Amino acid sequence: MDVSIDAITNNIQLALAPVFLLTAVATLINAISARLARSVDRMRSIQHQIQTGDIKDQAILSHMKKEADEAKTRGRLCTAAIFFDVLSGVFISLTVLELFFFQAGAVRSLQATYVIWTFVLGLISFMTSLSIVLSEVVYAYRSAGWNTPFPK
Repeated sequence: MDVSIDAITNNIQLALAPVFLLTAVATLINAISARLARSVDRMRSIQHQIQTGDIKDQAILSHMKKEADEAKTRGRLCTAAIFFDVLSGVFISLTVLELFFFQAGAVRSLQATYVIWTFVLGLISFMTSLSIVLSEVVYAYRSAGWNTPFPK
């Protein structure tokens, strides 16, 4: 095992390269969490208005119930996206640990294919999360209250 300062520096640099992907994962989790919070707040607001009985117009009441269901669907999409984003972070973190231990010589019995698989699975999870976020954004646009009935 090479313990020179150059070898240690090189090992750390190699192991930390995927950490930049972790920054993207964390940023996406933050953005999705904000979308989830807005969706939950909107659903609670609608439910409160329905429960207080202030809405007398049946067309508006029906529209609000539909909007509450759409907010619930958006929340489910955001939750799924967060799940895959966190899964991506776990796989990328495993990749960083594997690279560090392989390069440091601490683990010789494991094969390098573990690094490949954890990195690829991390990327697939990240792309899945991005796809779900895209579908949530499209769904949010389509379910926006463009045709909201107004009281007469």
